[in-house]
Amino acid sequence: MARDTTDQTPLSSVSELSAYLAKGPRAKEDFRIGTEHEKFAFFQADHRPVPYFGDASISALLKGMEAKLGWEPIMDGENIIGLGEHSGMGAISIEPGGQFELSGAPLETIHQTCRESNQHLALLKEIAEPMGIRFLGMGGSPKWSFEETPRMPKSRYGIMTRYMPKVGSQGLDMMYRTCTIQVNLDFSSEEDMARKMQVSMKLQSIATALFASSPFTEGKPNGLLSWRGDIWRDTDNRRAGILPFVFKPDFGFDDYVEWALDVPMYFVVRDGRYHDCTHVTFRQFMNGALKGEISDWEPTMGDWTNHLSTLFPEVRLKRFLEMRGADGGPWRRICALPAFWVGLLYDDTALADAEALTQDWTVEDVTAMRDTVPAKALKAEIKGRPVLDVAREVVAISKAGLKARNRLNGEGQDESIFLQPIEEVLAKKATMAEDMLALYHGRWNGSVDPVFEEYQY
Repeated sequence: MARDTTDQTPLSSVSELSAYLAKGPRAKEDFRIGTEHEKFAFFQADHRPVPYFGDASISALLKGMEAKLGWEPIMDGENIIGLGEHSGMGAISIEPGGQFELSGAPLETIHQTCRESNQHLALLKEIAEPMGIRFLGMGGSPKWSFEETPRMPKSRYGIMTRYMPKVGSQGLDMMYRTCTIQVNLDFSSEEDMARKMQVSMKLQSIATALFASSPFTEGKPNGLLSWRGDIWRDTDNRRAGILPFVFKPDFGFDDYVEWALDVPMYFVVRDGRYHDCTHVTFRQFMNGALKGEISDWEPTMGDWTNHLSTLFPEVRLKRFLEMRGADGGPWRRICALPAFWVGLLYDDTALADAEALTQDWTVEDVTAMRDTVPAKALKAEIKGRPVLDVAREVVAISKAGLKARNRLNGEGQDESIFLQPIEEVLAKKATMAEDMLALYHGRWNGSVDPVFEEYQY
């Protein structure tokens, strides 16, 4: 999650909100890939979570990274909460429970993405090792209770923590006990955005199934394969989930803006201070609802871009598209997730094939799949077909798309090599979550502690 913006350009009409999104399209040759991944920090000695304050802590990790990289610190009051976007480079931030996130730079190929992740993890390990800290790659916190989980001193998280229990049963678990891998991708026009958003909204649950890796909660199996996927089903349904209007044949920027306008806000930032605005929608804000509550009550473009960052649909629209369906995972999966989506969406033939595969999927079909995938993963169904069978077709389309892109590494290999982790899932018909459960019931002797050794970075 990047720094909250402070663009002071005043807003006077709804059309300016659509115009902001309409500046997103870029030429196809300029398309980039921005990969984000989160991981749980823990102490190697006893598998406790890492607190924010102290000599061995999240803040110490951030300061160590600052010293190594020379990146600009992002502060919230007196506290360092991230390292901010260098020109052409990524950013580092912390999620509410101390999950450590790299928001990668906009890169041209998955080869570059994989190198970036590798370099980040190697540097982080160098700083973390003397503190006895390691990192866990999976979708849900496997052992710690909510009470045991640290709280990061970030103002927007305080507002969200107070608000989440009012709008859903699992919002706090989303904030404090989940990790994801995401990829941000470009579009060339409003029509291209609509096609990509429709296809990826339909296929997001396929990614959830393939990357399912959160079968444990508080030391025991939770009955799910993607606990993280299930959490999003009741976090805040006004701002999350599948958006039915995306399925409309004429879907465009205006539709997303009209939806976003009626979602309650989280905050506005004025003079570095966060003001809780969860009682008003952005439309009400535009109509003067905060007049008399805060001195600078008139909305700005910075308020709008911040609001867009607090919306959590399966696919999020900014000036690019964010794929939000996957659990976190080990290093190879950090490369596999962007490869999966780039193959589907950045090659014209692959995109057309993905559209053809999903053309008769209705909102109801996709929602039914979305509701069952967290528990069943590849054994869920869409229109009477097992997700496993559909996933095989989807991965084949993605692989063809990556081969057609023909972006080669020094050994002459194209980007399809990065699909191998999910091809292995398909071959053995079992997710990472199912592998973990087999170990839990077998060699791990009913303990989740070995996960910290066997799935750490």
